[in-house]
Amino acid sequence: MHRALSSRWLNDALNIAEHPARLELPLFLCPLARSTVLRPRLKPRSDAVPYRLQPRSPSWNASRRSLHSQAALATTSLSDTSGSPGSSEESRAVQLKLARKLPRQCAGCGAFSQFEEPEMPGYYDLDRKAVRKFLGVEPMFHRSRQEDKIYEDALKHFNHAELAKKGVDVKALAMSIGPTEEELWQRLKPPLCDRCHFLTHHHAGESIFHPSIDSIRDTIAESPYKHNHVYHVLDAADFPMSLVPRITELLEIMPLRTRNRRALRQKFFHGQLTELSFVITRSDLLAPTKEQVDRMFPYLQRVLREVLAKSGQDVRLGNLFAVSSRRSWWTKELKETIWRRGGAGWMVGKANVGKSQLFEAVFPKGRMDWIPSPHQIKAKKTTESVSETGPNSLLEAAQEALFKEPYMDTYALLPPAPKEVQYPEMPLVSDLPGTTASPIRVPFGNGRGELIDLPGLERTGLERYVKKEHRLSLIMKTRIVPEQITVKPGQSLLIGGIIRITPRDPSLVMLTYAFTPIEPHVTRTDKAIGIQNQDTDVKVETIAEPGTGDKIALAGSFKLKWDVTRQRSGPLLNPWVTSLGVDDLPYRVLSTDILIEGVGWVEIVAQVRTRYLFGESQRQGNAEEKVEEPKKKLSGWEKFEAAMEDPRKKLRAVQRTTPGWGQEVEPEPQAKTEPDWPIVDVYSPEGKYISCREPMNGWNQNKPLHSPGSRKSRPRKSMKGVKKLTKKRNREREAAAASASF
Repeated sequence: MHRALSSRWLNDALNIAEHPARLELPLFLCPLARSTVLRPRLKPRSDAVPYRLQPRSPSWNASRRSLHSQAALATTSLSDTSGSPGSSEESRAVQLKLARKLPRQCAGCGAFSQFEEPEMPGYYDLDRKAVRKFLGVEPMFHRSRQEDKIYEDALKHFNHAELAKKGVDVKALAMSIGPTEEELWQRLKPPLCDRCHFLTHHHAGESIFHPSIDSIRDTIAESPYKHNHVYHVLDAADFPMSLVPRITELLEIMPLRTRNRRALRQKFFHGQLTELSFVITRSDLLAPTKEQVDRMFPYLQRVLREVLAKSGQDVRLGNLFAVSSRRSWWTKELKETIWRRGGAGWMVGKANVGKSQLFEAVFPKGRMDWIPSPHQIKAKKTTESVSETGPNSLLEAAQEALFKEPYMDTYALLPPAPKEVQYPEMPLVSDLPGTTASPIRVPFGNGRGELIDLPGLERTGLERYVKKEHRLSLIMKTRIVPEQITVKPGQSLLIGGIIRITPRDPSLVMLTYAFTPIEPHVTRTDKAIGIQNQDTDVKVETIAEPGTGDKIALAGSFKLKWDVTRQRSGPLLNPWVTSLGVDDLPYRVLSTDILIEGVGWVEIVAQVRTRYLFGESQRQGNAEEKVEEPKKKLSGWEKFEAAMEDPRKKLRAVQRTTPGWGQEVEPEPQAKTEPDWPIVDVYSPEGKYISCREPMNGWNQNKPLHSPGSRKSRPRKSMKGVKKLTKKRNREREAAAASASF
């Protein structure tokens, strides 16, 4: 059989002429045809064009020789300064040259870029792969196989119209082509600093130095906008301990509007209008549904007014938001409010209250198509002409636009605003307190305004007394359904072995509910003291650092002075069931919430007899001091004279004998005795990080529908069917007995 030549067979199979101008079919069926038909010509490289911008020839075609500096950058470590003095100077010069191409600020934490202090924020390791790709030292992508390169080069030279006529799906072929280097540069995002990189991928890092309220005030004073709005972010886990007291005075902004209808709505201070709103984040920790949280607004306003002291009693507090970024509760409404206000929006609050997560949820993205009004002053846009002579002009323009940064004043507290894009990079969200290192400015709305995330103020130092492996467990991440724990006389409640709650009354039984991510434990008081003080005799593992027991002190004695009888009595006080009131009951149910800063709260409930609560115990205690005199018995004649005496004569005698009769006499002040409230003593490191508030009744809203005991028990059975079955069996038994007698 005659065998055809291989070249003729390939020409017939692939429809290739002897001297074709263009390829007509894909070559993935025979990749070797690419090397025999279309061999690209090698062009000499220019020294003036950077290495990352030069056109790359296929590695399977021919070998090339790189310049010495290019080879050194591609193969050696950029941070290696060992060797001769000349090599150290050259390496240092290369580092400085590449460091200028780093982003001015890290997009995750806002820290300024640097490559000399690894322990400081903003440090970039020049040997990290993502950094090397961003700087152009390492190629953007590597070809895994030679066939991929052949396939993509072949698809670029096809006539798509001819392929479509032959029934080839051109769209499917176009989707299989990888992005070009120019497209990759346009999609390129600046890398995060090493600290943010480890926080994102390894959940490891150290907190930054927290700024003071004075530096926050000076930063807001540098605002380029005339209209500013401060969003004071509070955490729902320990609300209202994360509130900054007297924040309007410390920031020198407009005071809160009072309930007086003539109160000023807007007032300029130092040429700027700066208003304030309160935002409670992570509200999904309070209740399972949004409707339940909405019904708690009067309670949240009442508690906030108590913390604001005298100035808060007459405040309107219509500027209070309770949002949840995780479940998108009220985030859309807050986003529209930020968009409508415009200007500068400042996220102010303590560390780890959820500012960065709220920032991402409420930032108005994708609104650059907004047309500003004529009176709005816009920044001038400077455009530079790009030469189209070179083969890599588009790539150079994209790189220049990416690396170009505005001028920054080294003495300014507020960094320059970055270039506005539709969907910018958001600040890093992490469980580590103090992630944000410097103000992060993100503009929106084609010059309408910008949102600024500020570093968090110092919130708590409790983490210093907790072991490093347990510090992340201090943060309440999800809603907690606590277990009802009974604290009997002689017992105390331990929270992680570092917080101790001890009832002062030795005969009172209390119910406790720990809304904390730390496991609670109830034990004898003497044993709890030994565990908290880290005595050597008591060998119990706790989360406290060694040596914390020497710093334990009394944080305060808190009274259970809020009456929750109506919320805890159930149907007993339901007007549809009974006509009883709270005053008709012989007991009172008292409660309070013990707050642990940055961790959560513990709800404490106790039932007290009314006669013990309102003064009978005091009278019993003073019975030995006050001895009542026996009443004098009257004779029968004395009783008759007293009964027959004219009351009008008695009144006249009193008027004659009493000096100053008819004049207004001030009543003697009666001593108000405070009820005998139950008291609990709370002990913590240095006697800090503890407070109390009006009870939220979180157990009523978060208790499980079915307890473990109810799941194991047999369901209740209706007695109606049992009675019918018993009657039926009795009738059958009587009928059988009657038939047997006959």
